[in-house]
Amino acid sequence: MIIGIDIRVLATEVKSGIEEYTENLLAHMLPLDNSIKFKLFFSSSKNNLKKYDWMELPNVEVFNFNLPNKLLFVFSRLFNWPQIDKLVGGADVFFSPHFLLSSLSSNCKRVTTVHDLSYVRFKEFFSWRRNVWHKFQVYNLSKHNFSDKVIAVSDSTKKDLIETYGISSSKIKTIYSGVSEFMKRVEQKELEFFKLQNNFPEKFILFLGKLEPRKNIIGLIRAFNFLKQTKGFENLHLVIIGSRGWLYKSIYQEVYRSKFKDQIIFKNHIKDVERKFYYSLASVFVYPSFFEGFGFPPLEAMACGTPVIASLNSSLPEVVGEASILIDPYNAVDISNAIKIVLTDLKLKDLLKDKGLKVANNFSWNRCAEETLKVLKDTK
Repeated sequence: MIIGIDIRVLATEVKSGIEEYTENLLAHMLPLDNSIKFKLFFSSSKNNLKKYDWMELPNVEVFNFNLPNKLLFVFSRLFNWPQIDKLVGGADVFFSPHFLLSSLSSNCKRVTTVHDLSYVRFKEFFSWRRNVWHKFQVYNLSKHNFSDKVIAVSDSTKKDLIETYGISSSKIKTIYSGVSEFMKRVEQKELEFFKLQNNFPEKFILFLGKLEPRKNIIGLIRAFNFLKQTKGFENLHLVIIGSRGWLYKSIYQEVYRSKFKDQIIFKNHIKDVERKFYYSLASVFVYPSFFEGFGFPPLEAMACGTPVIASLNSSLPEVVGEASILIDPYNAVDISNAIKIVLTDLKLKDLLKDKGLKVANNFSWNRCAEETLKVLKDTK
């Protein structure tokens, strides 16, 4: 069997959840069956594909083109060309880890992973350029036959696909993503050294994610302002880690207005290996997002033994469940009170840590890879 995989999502310089998904899934799936030939399709005018160990497997071949992706999208939409399965020399089924859909020949099946429908649910959280591009990108999703099988990363996303596009439930398979086996609590000695080296505050709230309206960072900043007015939290800091997304300027404007702006720390980008240090050092991880298709950061924080506060919406209750405090993201006072409770109730804090570790252990990339490969095999 020959499986083509569209890996163009790996062209981005700053990693998001979709790149995290693609990297980890392929690292665990490609070695599973040596009898399958995997053909990886990549195209970018910048030719900026990173090198991965799994690219060197004997059953893996990378096809690297220098075609601009916007041009590929336009030609695919208008002329149903080029057919990317033919560009790689043929495939039985083509897998898209994201809906960067391109044309395929009629005898090649398609499997697509859809991560979330935030661009439909919350158009106001995107710039007008982004909304136009989304509409152009997902044009085919409205067609019932756009993909032979669809993988949803949560039941929440599956429900959205059925309600929004009328896709048959039988065509959609929910397959949860995983948590990296390297994402675990760091030993205390290493933590202390990292803390001193990076001049960390003693106690801090942590947020990690792209700086964009959907993540509700403004709501977190306002909750932090409320909490700082309470006695006993004078030395508490807020650490926000993430690359700048669309409409990010309002976040910095909110910080500028805060009386406690000197205790709000921004980190634009950190290395993958450093994430577990930040999670492990945090007093609490807060993820007040308005909408998520899955939600990697809360699970990663749990895997590192950090108590989590997350929004009571979309996929988050499904993923983090009873192992976190669930809040109303539209209510900054609610977020503030939840943080206060976690930081002052040591029994609750320990309970959340224990429950969080158990929940995080349920999300395995091996399982995700095995279930995804089964869908691909069954679609031939």
